[in-house]
Amino acid sequence: MTMEKFINGLMAGMTLEEKLGQLNLVQRDYFTQEQIQTGAVLSTGAEEKIRAGKVGGMLGLFEPDKVKKVQEIAFTQSRLKIPLLLGLDVIHGHKTLFPIPLAMSCTWDMGLIEKSARIGAIEAAADGVSWVYSPMVDIARDPRWGRIAEGSGEDPYLGSEIARAMVRGYQTDDLKREDAVMACVKHFALYGASEAGRDYQTVDMSRIRMYESYLPPYKAAVEAGVGSVMSSFNDVDGIPATGNRWLLTDLLRGEWGFSGFVVSDYTSVNEMTHHGLGDLKTVSSLALRAGLDMDMVGEGFVSTLKQSLDEGAVAMDDIDHACRRVLEAKYKLGLFDNPYARASEKLAAEKILCAPHRAAARDAAACSCVLLKNTQHALPLKKTGAVIAVIGPLAHNRKNMLGMWSVAGDWEKAVTVLEGMAAVAPAAKLLHAAGSNIVSDPVMVPKLNIWSKGVEIDARSPGEMLKEALEKAAAADVIVAVVGEAQDMSGEASSRADIGIPDEQRALLRELKKTGKPLVLVVFSGRPLTLGWEQENADAILFVWCGGTEGGNGIADVLFGDYNPAAKLTATFPHHVGQIPLYYAHKNTGRPFTGKFPDGGDFATKFKSRYLDVPNEPLYPFGFGLSYTT
Repeated sequence: MTMEKFINGLMAGMTLEEKLGQLNLVQRDYFTQEQIQTGAVLSTGAEEKIRAGKVGGMLGLFEPDKVKKVQEIAFTQSRLKIPLLLGLDVIHGHKTLFPIPLAMSCTWDMGLIEKSARIGAIEAAADGVSWVYSPMVDIARDPRWGRIAEGSGEDPYLGSEIARAMVRGYQTDDLKREDAVMACVKHFALYGASEAGRDYQTVDMSRIRMYESYLPPYKAAVEAGVGSVMSSFNDVDGIPATGNRWLLTDLLRGEWGFSGFVVSDYTSVNEMTHHGLGDLKTVSSLALRAGLDMDMVGEGFVSTLKQSLDEGAVAMDDIDHACRRVLEAKYKLGLFDNPYARASEKLAAEKILCAPHRAAARDAAACSCVLLKNTQHALPLKKTGAVIAVIGPLAHNRKNMLGMWSVAGDWEKAVTVLEGMAAVAPAAKLLHAAGSNIVSDPVMVPKLNIWSKGVEIDARSPGEMLKEALEKAAAADVIVAVVGEAQDMSGEASSRADIGIPDEQRALLRELKKTGKPLVLVVFSGRPLTLGWEQENADAILFVWCGGTEGGNGIADVLFGDYNPAAKLTATFPHHVGQIPLYYAHKNTGRPFTGKFPDGGDFATKFKSRYLDVPNEPLYPFGFGLSYTT
């Protein structure tokens, strides 16, 4: 039986309430706040709604026993036995975590990136997931925006190639495969250009800039056959993306020929009321007419569209089109044939965190490290005959290894930098001290610990911590200082106005510099940072982003020269936050600055496009990255 014939027969027997139920994506109500990580709104009474045919999919549920339980309710206890879509944020791996997407982009290795998505799909599918909210392809040119960590940087061509690779990795060439999952490209559209680098902010740009710089990666994902698209929180031309018909229908379906389904971001339908577009009933009908097919968690579709239909605000065709697209996705995934195929205790035990997956994650961690500076052959380190002081709050900090959006990841299974160095160079003498906290500001720490509790304050005083670090440094031949951002200092709702190394860590570095010992920096981050002092004072800088489950081993492979660093930056690093936005592909000016300041008073030279207090050029440009070779 063809898909069209099957869906036609199914829909012919559906009530209006059951059709609206397929448009309803709920959050499982027994999750704790720490597990949710995607918002503060919970769906209630999920099981009863599934039995009544009022749920089309569920967000955030994984592991075979849990998935089978809810699929069984849908497939055996609901009237029409329509299985559920099980969606999850699988951003850079499922339980074997790879480096964050921005780090992976710095490998410029499409095969490796596709492999990371393939492994993520294999693990997620074994754990019962059929739909992943990835790839995130938003072009971002403002590192203050925390979600720059989740994308592929500033370049639309590279971003497009990565989008294609990730869609292939997730979906393969046959979505019915038990180890394939449906990808969801996000966030459509322009989300990475939010004003002031502040999350969920407005976006305002010309159509030329849209088409040249921001839209290509989404289009590439569509061309690669992505099964679903997620709308973004921001507005486009003054209209929120979730209710923007030009975006979701004219462009996505009309110009690009997209035939899959569109889901809102988390409660973004409801949030259109804050844009001034009306109450929940009004914005829900607006979103449906614009081309939105599924409502994530907000439940505006299931609770208001019947009344809107009675009032003529929406047409039955609008509801039917949306319902058909959701059902087609389930058909393409083979869920009607076997809704339990992707929930296998046997495969989960065999595949999740298996040795080949961890080896691939280790390779990716090494491949994504960017060498920013290396003077006097400070790197690679010697495996024998050297005493190495491994100093810093991130040197042996398991909780901050995985990186943002590590929903199913277990930080206890992550490898720290200190552990990796000990494993790679067992004959080296390693002396360890934290030296400082990541941050200890009583205002900042609670903001960072909402979900992961990754920032812990040492019981010792700052003076005691520093004293220990300096004693270890004095006894060493070289200092490896492992510093940077906690994992929740970047990611969603983690914008920063100051993108430098946190003050107390920089104070530690200043004291370590005074020892006169060679100073190697290993810098963790989810974004480009302002590293002016570090560039001037460190002997070597290895930028390691957040390396995932095997991050410590991969970083150690680079530090000791088992892997020659080859990664190149995909996002520009500014000297100063005042240069932002800063990116390589900018338009020319009619008054370019040559880089030479006049000796004095030259009127013609004064009126050039430049700053008075910082250079025009970046600290590290797009494409920059050193290696151990000459």
